[in-house]
Amino acid sequence: MLKLALGPVLTYWPRATVFEFYQQVAESPVEIVYIGETVCSRRHELRLNDWLDVADMLADAGKQPVLSTQALIESNSELATLRKIASNGRYLVEANDFGAVHSMPPGTPFVAGPHLNLYNGPALAMLAGLGATRWVPPLEMNREQLAHLMLDVPAAIETELFAHGRMPLAFSARCFTARNRNLPKDDCQFSCMEHPDGLLLRTKEQKPFLVLNGTQTQSSGIYSLIGELEQLEAAGAGVLRISPQASGTMQVLEIYDQARRGLIGGNEARQRLAPLLPGEACNGYWYGRPGMDQVAA
Repeated sequence: MLKLALGPVLTYWPRATVFEFYQQVAESPVEIVYIGETVCSRRHELRLNDWLDVADMLADAGKQPVLSTQALIESNSELATLRKIASNGRYLVEANDFGAVHSMPPGTPFVAGPHLNLYNGPALAMLAGLGATRWVPPLEMNREQLAHLMLDVPAAIETELFAHGRMPLAFSARCFTARNRNLPKDDCQFSCMEHPDGLLLRTKEQKPFLVLNGTQTQSSGIYSLIGELEQLEAAGAGVLRISPQASGTMQVLEIYDQARRGLIGGNEARQRLAPLLPGEACNGYWYGRPGMDQVAA
């Protein structure tokens, strides 16, 4: 049976909200939980010791906590934090930057995150030699590309697919949420916290297009492969990643849990999921189409 993983919280939430959220996660059906700040080091509601406390609580509840690293490293202080995470000695680390890979003590197991942009077997073999035990393909990789690549994936590496949530598409040294308020990045006044699901960007025709999340740009559509679980399993996926949203995450996890157990079919799962989505559903990348497209399973 496919395992469920909860990705790191990508948006900026108040400290109390984060702790309350992970208390609920501890009681959810998810097996793996990625935690930590992956977008912006100015988000200080939780420090590394706080994240370790969250990891301890999740481990006590029987979950596998994984400490995720920031995807874009820009300063010495961020590099110092990255090295502390890499050498924590207690919990598995998800490397989202090759600096994180090289910061891991030799032979330490780690997860090769989606932002490493891994597209070929030799790269995966190299990371397996460095200690990678799980990898997450780039979000835009379609099913045919994945099927081809799976022929070369080392047997020791588990494959985890991003299956649900707003897609993190790009990172920038600039903060577009601060820019939206005419604030400099260094005095952003933590504007991200006003947008718990990100700041929606529309086209001139008022059609939802992208979502600004500080230095990260996300899709406005919600990538959802709930109707393709059999295809994902057939493609060799062992883990499905659900990305948290500001509300309804626990219900989303319950629906994916019931679908993976065969208790509900794809059509019923899609119908139950629809009112919980903070945007239009999409699955185009999986079918080799534009990511914002929705293709019938």
